[in-house]
Amino acid sequence: MKLKLFDSELKIMETLWKHGDCTAGQMAKMLKDEIGWNRNTTYTVIKKCIDKGAVVRLEPNFLCRAAVTRQEIQAEFFAAFLSGQDLSGKELDELKQMLISMEQEEG
Repeated sequence: MKLKLFDSELKIMETLWKHGDCTAGQMAKMLKDEIGWNRNTTYTVIKKCIDKGAVVRLEPNFLCRAAVTRQEIQAEFFAAFLSGQDLSGKELDELKQMLISMEQEEG
């Protein structure tokens, strides 16, 4: 599985991992409250996640479900890191944030 998610797409995934299945409208409201995204931004990023296979769209009401787990995404980052692939500063920041999130969930 080679799934490259950008920071904005990880925001969608984090929302689904935290809250479970959500409609696009519910996610738009949560992300507006959390980070100030407008509805169109949220819908655009959801579509990118669907196109990449990270999110599955279900009916009714455009229900979104994470198609990959947090652990699968983390494993991708670690695999890239361990294989010696160059990670950008942004990717290293994302990896750091994932580790912090993991620590908070366990603690």
